[in-house]
Amino acid sequence: MRAKPAIAVTMGDPAGIGPEVVVKAIADERVRAACRTVVFGDDAALRDAARGLGLPTDWSTAKALGELRPDAPAQVLDLGGCPPGLLFAARPTRKGGVASLRYVEAAVQAARDGLVAAVATGPINKQAIAMAGSPFAGHTDLLGHLLGVEQPVMMLVGGPLRVALVTHHIALADVPDAISTEAIVATARVVDAALRRFFAIAEPRLAVCGLNPHASDGSRFGDEELRVIEPAVVQLRHAGIVARGPVPPDTCFHRAWGSHLHLAVGGELRNEDVTPGEFDAVIAMYHDQGLIPLKLLAFDTGVNVTLGLPIIRTSVDHGTAYDIAGRGLASPNSMIAAIRLAAEMSKAGQ
Repeated sequence: MRAKPAIAVTMGDPAGIGPEVVVKAIADERVRAACRTVVFGDDAALRDAARGLGLPTDWSTAKALGELRPDAPAQVLDLGGCPPGLLFAARPTRKGGVASLRYVEAAVQAARDGLVAAVATGPINKQAIAMAGSPFAGHTDLLGHLLGVEQPVMMLVGGPLRVALVTHHIALADVPDAISTEAIVATARVVDAALRRFFAIAEPRLAVCGLNPHASDGSRFGDEELRVIEPAVVQLRHAGIVARGPVPPDTCFHRAWGSHLHLAVGGELRNEDVTPGEFDAVIAMYHDQGLIPLKLLAFDTGVNVTLGLPIIRTSVDHGTAYDIAGRGLASPNSMIAAIRLAAEMSKAGQ
């Protein structure tokens, strides 16, 4: 029997819901059936969070990577970083930002060194990491910097929907000038390769979204489709990639989703009366174009996957939720889904 992969899980910002969703996730039987977890965080904070929720604290603790046990179902690499008063502080802080960055950097290094099979990250806060001196807008840019990748690709997965973004965290007014034929082609190439390697899709079908309403309706309002997006689709087809577009954004996601009736069962979405969608992934031009439909359809179970890196990285598809930190209300479903997807990708990519 093949050994279960070890997945590094970062605790996220101690002041937010990260510690709560992490301890809930590593106690979940579906996670334990799929992999071994190594949490990069503060052991005392995690134990306090678990006790407050009435969860077991049956993990083993290590102070260094060399002390980790290869047979333990759940472990914590104790990096500290959560002084008294920071756990569930429910606000962005410099100390929370420093701790968040430290956990991510250590987990990424462990993945680079082959000590873990993948990384699943808990939520961090952009204001907190800025207070800590980070110049990066979030995980994606930080990971690109740490791993020497200039343009990592953000892809969100929720149910049957996979959405990759050409641009990430920029102002809406800057999007038309930020998209380019080269960027669309580069994004789609990375997505195509990842779907083949990690998702067992032999010939991925990609939908390339238009930018303007109705994909500009023959350049009646905007010429980005004719000038930028259509040439990208032509290049992709010439490269042997199955791409269609520009697809009008208001119909694209419905066509990709298919006729799925999803019923929530035990924290998961069960598919019934399923007709597969027309596309295996959507290439969206900007953040909200892709994330609004995905979060509408799979808010509680969405996973953020960073593609184009030399390691596997997944993440929760939500933030630190300071407004409910420490109240026991945070759903672990996205964290559970992120860890399980990381395990599945690590097995598929071997």
